[in-house]
Amino acid sequence: MKSKHLMLSLGMLLVAFSASAQKQLEMNLWQNGAPNSNGDSTDTAKVYVYLPSDKAATGRAVVICPGGGYAGLAMDHEGKDWAPFFNNMGIAAIVLKYRMPRGHVEVPVSDAEAAIKLVRANASSWNIKSDDIGIMGSSAGGHLASTIATHSSGDAKPDFQILFYPVITMAPGYTHQGSHDNLLGKNARKKDEKLYSNDLQVTRVTPRAWIALSDDDRVVIPSNGVNYYLELYRHDIPGSLHVYPSGGHGWGIHTSFRYHTQMLLELESWLRSF
Repeated sequence: MKSKHLMLSLGMLLVAFSASAQKQLEMNLWQNGAPNSNGDSTDTAKVYVYLPSDKAATGRAVVICPGGGYAGLAMDHEGKDWAPFFNNMGIAAIVLKYRMPRGHVEVPVSDAEAAIKLVRANASSWNIKSDDIGIMGSSAGGHLASTIATHSSGDAKPDFQILFYPVITMAPGYTHQGSHDNLLGKNARKKDEKLYSNDLQVTRVTPRAWIALSDDDRVVIPSNGVNYYLELYRHDIPGSLHVYPSGGHGWGIHTSFRYHTQMLLELESWLRSF
């Protein structure tokens, strides 16, 4: 997407960072109107930027895409609530409120690509390394994150991906039907279902991935994340797959998830491994 659409007002950024204590930003993603439409003019895209202290910053950043079946967004436990975890590791967290597709797949995709580009455009101001920017997503947000990881290029391509109980395939019988219908439409074309089945789009330049899910997930069946890992392995892409015995779907960073502490330790260990 053209950078002129991005909310990159230099004056606004200078004001926001004039106070040394300023470590959070809320920004509209698009300045002159978004490049694609879902038919709802009130549905706008935003980013919530959480930066670690200058002393703690490692230069790494992650753009976070909450889930919600491409019908809504779990902005807290799959989004904003993750900021302290990443900031404590010296990682900037950029939570994306993306627009709903309403059958127009290019809408959330353009938002996620713009968010990655926004972080790279502000890498110097935000104390971020432009070659260490990842994307994370949960459930349908995991589908969006893996779409960016497998489809996007140039400044929109992430350097790593983190996926929680992700929707990966659009194939009938294996996909999450609600996500499928909201993204592609109920009468989706077979070629679009194949194109956005992201396990089929893995190549040798797909970024490394960390994947977590529960064996008893009845909402998004585990084969989504497992098949994605197998394709990464087949293409010699570093991957780390974690299948927990229970937990169902949608646990995010909730402490009620039985394997919450183990999950955080495993994710932290992976992030420190490269």
